[in-house]
Amino acid sequence: MTCLNRVCERAKQGCTVIKQLDSKIVYQNKWMSVREDRVLRPSGAEGIYGVVDKPDCAAIIAIDNGFIHLVQQYRYTVQERCWEIPQGAWESSPDADHLDLAKGELREETGLDAASMTYLGAQFIAYGFLNQTCHVYLATFLTQKENQLDSEEEDLITRAFPVDEFERMIIDNDIKDCVTISAYGLAKLKGLV
Repeated sequence: MTCLNRVCERAKQGCTVIKQLDSKIVYQNKWMSVREDRVLRPSGAEGIYGVVDKPDCAAIIAIDNGFIHLVQQYRYTVQERCWEIPQGAWESSPDADHLDLAKGELREETGLDAASMTYLGAQFIAYGFLNQTCHVYLATFLTQKENQLDSEEEDLITRAFPVDEFERMIIDNDIKDCVTISAYGLAKLKGLV
């Protein structure tokens, strides 16, 4: 049996394929930490693995009467204002129930309350380096209240788009956020939108 076959067999059995030998935090702020792990690979070779630790987040597809509610804000990392579905994490409460998190993020960013929150599932955002899980919800039967932006969202705006226009924005590459696109794709494949 080759080394690769042994690795695959161990992975199927739920075994850890790469063993962590040591770990150290190399950077930390209130939103995330970055650690460098010294690892042992199945071949016996040692290496390092960089991991970004962030609390779980929620992404909310808020649709009512044929309109989807999006938010737009300046994303410093790509130097652009971007449309996306409401999403976020509570760094001050990383163990919060993800339904409460989804309701809270929807209200915070859009001012909307939803009479129905349907859980669509969990997705990994960028598991090549990030351990964050994104919990996806479909919010319907919406009521407009007041939004409650936090200080990092001072430039955030919200707007409702017809669903067909939103889909065109994805196709035309006007929406590039992978969370928005994958969450909507999941809802669409489940026949919920």
